[in-house]
Amino acid sequence: MENLAYYNGKFGPVEEMTVPFNDRVHFFGDGVYDVTYARNHVPFALGEHIDRFYNSAVLLDIRIPYEKAELAALVQDMINKVDSGEQFVYLQATRGTQNRAHTYPEDMKANIWMMLRPQKVQDIFREVTAITAEDTRFFHCNIKTLNLLPSVMYAQAAERAGVYETILYRKPDRVTECAHANVHIINGNGEFQTAPTDNLILPGIARAHLIKACHALGVPVRETPFTLSELMEASEVIISSSSAFGLHCVQIDGQPVGGKAPETLRAIQQWVLDEFLAETDR
Repeated sequence: MENLAYYNGKFGPVEEMTVPFNDRVHFFGDGVYDVTYARNHVPFALGEHIDRFYNSAVLLDIRIPYEKAELAALVQDMINKVDSGEQFVYLQATRGTQNRAHTYPEDMKANIWMMLRPQKVQDIFREVTAITAEDTRFFHCNIKTLNLLPSVMYAQAAERAGVYETILYRKPDRVTECAHANVHIINGNGEFQTAPTDNLILPGIARAHLIKACHALGVPVRETPFTLSELMEASEVIISSSSAFGLHCVQIDGQPVGGKAPETLRAIQQWVLDEFLAETDR
């Protein structure tokens, strides 16, 4: 089987799966999700992704009807059922099913969705470009909610501009994250600098592994906000996500950036790639 979907105990090809009309996701986008990738039928950092998935659910008062270990086993069972060893692995929990109403029963159990499709992680050594835009999203960006319309609009703006990402900032000029990624810099002091995991950014799993790489390599880490001017003047700019562990951004708003600490950047990228390959080897 090439791809596979799951909804509350039912398995089937993605194209054939259906869900109830009264699933609250249709009316309110009422749910959370998470994503990882599998290689050799081994999901990368699955425990970390499931922890974040449950944390998002708790923050929205969504009750997942599985223990973490049960859900992890179900994900692995799904991965084992597909042909390709390299898969995009998607998890989603919606609050439940009921006639449309803003309120919900206190004991409502979540609907669990999963989807697998053949897809590789991106080449970590690829160079990318970006634009900037004011971050006008809500103030709960630490929750991986299904309400992604702002991110859709920012991603489309990047597509229209012919670049990889839109880097967002909150006025006056604090850089937060991207349309669907985190952004970091190697600053002029040689530190890996990344926004703190407050409510303005998603606590990225790839972000955590970049920090882990820096600790292993002796690169100082600074988890503090940085500004647009610091972004543009940084020694290197790095964009990370579950599909792209740490891409080298070389141009922002048409202006060249980075290129001042290539050895440090390459060492961090190689460490994270080696970790991924080791953890997903059989």
